[in-house]
Amino acid sequence: MATPDMNDLKRRMEGALSALHKEFGGLRTGRASASLLEPLVVEAYGNPMPITQLGTINVPEPRMLSVQVWDKANVKAVEKAVRDSGLGLNPVVEGQVLRIPIPQLTEERRNELTKVAAKYAEQAKVAVRNVRRDGMDLLKHMEKDGELSKDEHHNWSQKIQTLTDEYIQKIDEGLDTKTKEISHI
Repeated sequence: MATPDMNDLKRRMEGALSALHKEFGGLRTGRASASLLEPLVVEAYGNPMPITQLGTINVPEPRMLSVQVWDKANVKAVEKAVRDSGLGLNPVVEGQVLRIPIPQLTEERRNELTKVAAKYAEQAKVAVRNVRRDGMDLLKHMEKDGELSKDEHHNWSQKIQTLTDEYIQKIDEGLDTKTKEISHI
């Protein structure tokens, strides 16, 4: 008797959730976090490279990031990438170290970030629902092909729905946590 692969559905829903957490990591709150700079790409050695391959990101103080650039030739490129990132950061260069103060968030900026977080959460929910739809479509085909009875189809669809609800709830909880983090002064 063939059954839908619940592990595959769960893995795909987990992927949507982890992608959401990665996106949330890039959203700036009032505190410094290395994950703020990790997505940045720097033009170095004639190629776009992740900032993490050019230096070490540290958090020496709650409102300060520093980037220790390994190759002196890349200091200007890293500074430019941080300045042009759209994160509203102004690095101060001290030799091969960039000191990046994290400015206080304005109320307006907090509201914008909350909306962006909500948009990310909605995209993750859509991804989870797409996985559910794939699972439900598989059940329909299996029932149509005689691989599942109506009762088995019903039982499996309930399991898929329960899994979906569980991941939607995790997404909502993640959004609540991020919203509180953004709003916290």
